[in-house]
Amino acid sequence: MPRTILAGAVTLALAGAAACGGGDGEAQRPAGATALYDALPDGIKEAGVIRFAGDSHPPYRIVADDGKTVTGIDKELQDALGKVLGVRTEISIVSGLPAALSGMLASRYDAFNGPVKDSADREKQFDAIVWMVTRTSYLIPTAGASAIKSSGDLCGKRVAGTAGSIVEDQAKRLTEWCAKQGKPGLEFIGFADTNGTILAAKSGRADAAGMTESAALDVLSKEKDAFTYVTQTEEQGAGVDQLAMLVPKSSGLGPVMLDAFKEIFKNGDYKKIMDKYGLQNVAVPAPKMNTAATQ
Repeated sequence: MPRTILAGAVTLALAGAAACGGGDGEAQRPAGATALYDALPDGIKEAGVIRFAGDSHPPYRIVADDGKTVTGIDKELQDALGKVLGVRTEISIVSGLPAALSGMLASRYDAFNGPVKDSADREKQFDAIVWMVTRTSYLIPTAGASAIKSSGDLCGKRVAGTAGSIVEDQAKRLTEWCAKQGKPGLEFIGFADTNGTILAAKSGRADAAGMTESAALDVLSKEKDAFTYVTQTEEQGAGVDQLAMLVPKSSGLGPVMLDAFKEIFKNGDYKKIMDKYGLQNVAVPAPKMNTAATQ
């Protein structure tokens, strides 16, 4: 069973709701969002909350030293979505992507905002709302930077990344590119979350730590002298993956969540959040759902 950490603010919100004795979410319904609220699955309307799973993944989910407070892109997106849907949102931190997926299928969580790669296989069980694209980057410890000056220099190197993530897929594509150049492929080492990959690079267990470019820039802003970074090119298979929020198909939440995303695109909240975190280059003009199966 994965250890979960409930954001402290959510605990207080739940306590307040219990004290008031209300469970239908009516008090949380914002003006103008009645139609979206009414379209929510009955179970969510009754609970008045959408339960998100999430691993520790800066800058998307930043877990404070108290182990409870969660900030970052995902938290701000959830707040914006909850506002237009008329329900609260809460985040439980889990140990990696497999725990998030299995937890949703077991009805412990309603959604996972990754961002995770939209794929045809995942769309068999989940609705995938695409809200950004990605380029994969690799953090290189300063001590080893002289040997790795471009993504092509990663051929034959040990690369740490989150198991089952888009980075693992991109590393496979880079390995294929290396083979075409007559070079050895990457040795991918999987970890539960981004923090584990960074520690592996720092400790020398890996030559580089793979992650989304936005995550790499976040690390560099905090540890400027510890790392350099390189970005995988389109020729090496990068720049083609769409990242999504996943919700179980069986829940019926997917179409409503897509409409909620459309609303925060329309009201400017999406652009405000993406601009705040410097994600303009990976933003999309409009959200879409279940695009992989049609590609």
